Amino acid sequence: MKTYYVYIMTNWSKTLYVGITSELVKRVYEHKQKLVEGFTKKYNITKLIYFEDTNDVNAAIAREKQIKGWIRNKKIALIETINPGWRDLSEDF
Repeated sequence: MKTYYVYIMTNWSKTLYVGITSELVKRVYEHKQKLVEGFTKKYNITKLIYFEDTNDVNAAIAREKQIKGWIRNKKIALIETINPGWRDLSEDF
């Protein structure tokens, strides 16, 4: 069964990016190496600070849309439930 991840990444100035992937380690690597054109490359988004997983692709898509629709303070509260220090979680990979 495939696993899908909703994740949040940031940079030094705490700009937030919310994404979805089925290959979290690979996707974070792509962001860190600036292989992904667009927002994350432009704003140097390289630090994984939150992720959750599900086996349901539709649930993952809905959750990504939900989080993207939140105000910044609500996103920060979510991040800090599991990562109050905003540590780069990809260091554990």
